Amino acid sequence: MHKEEHEVTVLGAPQGSGPVMSTVVNVCSETVVPDHIVWSLFNTLFFNPCCLGFVAFAYSVKSRDRKMVGDVTGAQSYASTAKCLNIWAVVLGLLVITAIIIMVIVINTGALVHRSY
Repeated sequence: MHKEEHEVTVLGAPQGSGPVMSTVVNVCSETVVPDHIVWSLFNTLFFNPCCLGFVAFAYSVKSRDRKMVGDVTGAQSYASTAKCLNIWAVVLGLLVITAIIIMVIVINTGALVHRSY
């Protein structure tokens, strides 16, 4: 581990009798822009109807790129689009999975009814 040593010199009170100047530094707090990249990656791998998960992942990466450059407005725009696409991907994915489960149940119960005759 790198160890640094610094020497501090105490200067005391100002020597001149003039007015003391002060400097104010305004530090802007960094706006947190969620890029939804983990959610988009999950949707890309598991819920990807009509490639919505992949498109959401692309917008999430664009949002992260805009955030790294300092373009907060662009990052928010891309993040909003990614969020909307992720919501649609989850909803459509769950509807498809539910429809498949219902079809399997209907087919299996229909096959059981026909076997009993």
